[in-house]
Amino acid sequence: MTRHLATLPNLRLDFSSATALHRQLYEGVRQAILAGQLGARARLPSSRALAGELGVSRNTVLEAYSQLLAEGYLEGQAGSGTYVAHTLPEPAIQLPAPAGAAPESRQRHASQRGQLLAATPVSNSRDSGRPRAFRPGLPAFDTFPFGIWARLMARHWRQPPHELLSYGDPAGYLPLRTALAEYLISSRGVRCTPEQIVIVAGSQQGIDLATRVLLDVGDQVWMEDPGYMGARGSLASAGMRLIPVPVDHEGLNVAAAIARGPGARLAYITPSHQYPLGVTMSLGRRLALLDWARRAGAWVLEDDYDSEYRYGGRPLPALQGLDTAGRTVYLGTLSKTLFPSLRLGYVVVPPDLVAAFRAAKALADRHAPSVEQAVLADFIAEGHFARHVRRTRVLYAERQAAFVEAAARELVGLLEIAPSEAGMHLVGYLPAGADDQAASRAAAQLGVDAPALSGYVLGDERLSGLVLGYAAFSPAEIRQGVQRLARALEAALRP
Repeated sequence: MTRHLATLPNLRLDFSSATALHRQLYEGVRQAILAGQLGARARLPSSRALAGELGVSRNTVLEAYSQLLAEGYLEGQAGSGTYVAHTLPEPAIQLPAPAGAAPESRQRHASQRGQLLAATPVSNSRDSGRPRAFRPGLPAFDTFPFGIWARLMARHWRQPPHELLSYGDPAGYLPLRTALAEYLISSRGVRCTPEQIVIVAGSQQGIDLATRVLLDVGDQVWMEDPGYMGARGSLASAGMRLIPVPVDHEGLNVAAAIARGPGARLAYITPSHQYPLGVTMSLGRRLALLDWARRAGAWVLEDDYDSEYRYGGRPLPALQGLDTAGRTVYLGTLSKTLFPSLRLGYVVVPPDLVAAFRAAKALADRHAPSVEQAVLADFIAEGHFARHVRRTRVLYAERQAAFVEAAARELVGLLEIAPSEAGMHLVGYLPAGADDQAASRAAAQLGVDAPALSGYVLGDERLSGLVLGYAAFSPAEIRQGVQRLARALEAALRP
C-alpha cells in the first residue's frame, strides 16, 4: 500500500517496503526541499495533522521532523509551527527536476572527447550477464582450479606483508614480472627482461597506455579490417586517424597498408590468431611489417590475446621475437587463460620506453592490485598456470570438434563453419546477401549470443557472418546452442 501527502504529491510512503516509514518520510521531505518543491519559510503540517493524513503514528512524523531539524533543513518556531529553513545546510546540492519539468535553458554537455567516448562501441556482444552460448572471448570457468587459487589467496591474506598493502611499483609486482618473463621467453619466443614488463588491467589498458605513450592526436594508425573493436574504439576516441587495412589468408596486407596510409605511426595487429577471422600472419608478412616499422620509425602493437591455444603443433613464436630494431610493443592478457574479472595483463616494451610506460601506468591507476599479482606469481611459479593451459588446450580442441560436428548436422545451408587450428572461437559465414545483423538479433531472441561479423568491419569490406565462441561451453551446451541458433537462422533467413 502506498500513501501520498496532499501538499506534496510526489512524496510516497510505501508500507510494504523494508525501509522504515520515518526514514521514507525524512527522505521525501528532504528531497522536496532540495528540489525546490518546498521553498524557504514554507510551513509544514503539524506532526499530528501529517500523521493523520498519511495514516502513520505521530511518533513516525516526530522522528522524521527531528532528524530534519537536527540537520538544518527545518526550523521550529515556538507557538507557530515547523518551517523550511531560510538557509539550507547544503546549498550546492541540486536534485534532478521531476519528470515532466521544464528543461534547463542551458544544457550541459561532455567535452568533445567525452561525447566521442560515449558514442564509441566497445563490444559486439549483446550479453553482459551470465555467459550464454556463444559469447566470444570467454574461457572455461568449469575447469579452473579454484581450490588452488583459493589456497594461494588465503596464504597471502593470512599474514600479508606490508609491501602488499601499501602502494606498489607502477610496473607491477617484481616476482610476477619475473615469472612472466620466464614464461614468455620459453613459450612465446619473446625477448625481454622483467624490467621491460608493465602489469596492466588487461590488454585493453595496455592499448590505452600505448596510445598515450606512442601517438599524438591525428596520427594515422593501421587497423586490421575486420578487427578488434576494443582497440579500434580506444584509438579512435583518443583522436587517431584509423586506416582500415584488408586481411587475407596471410594476415594483414602490408603492401595495401603502405599504399593506404604511408605516413602511419603505428600498426595494431593480432598476428598469431587474427581477430576475428582467425588467420595466422605469414612469416613474409611479419618481416615486411617489421621492415616498414624500422624504415618509417613507426611502431607495431602486437596483441597476442589467445596464442596459447593452438591445436596443430606448438604455438607460433611472437612477432616481437623477430624484431631486431625494438619497434614492437607486445600485449598479453590473462583474461583468456584464467578469467576476465581478474583484470590482469601485461605489456612488454622496448627498454627505452620503460620509463614512459611506468609513468603512464602510475598516472592511470597507480598500479595493479598487489595481492592478486602475488597470487598469480605463485600460480605461475608453482606450475599451476602451465598445467591449466595444457588441460584447457585439450579441452578446447574437444569443444571445437563438438561445435563443428553439431553445426554440420544442424546448420547446413544456414551457416558455413570450418574448423580452426587455433583460438577459442569460430567464424560462421552466412549465405550471400544475408543480413548478419538481423541474424544476430534473431539469435539473441532465442538466447544465443552471436555477434555479427560486419560489426567488426571498419572500412567498406563486405562480410556477412557470425562470430561464435565455444571454449566456455560444455558439449551439451554447445549442441543445445546450435539447435537454438538453427531455429533463429531459419526464421531470419527463410521467413
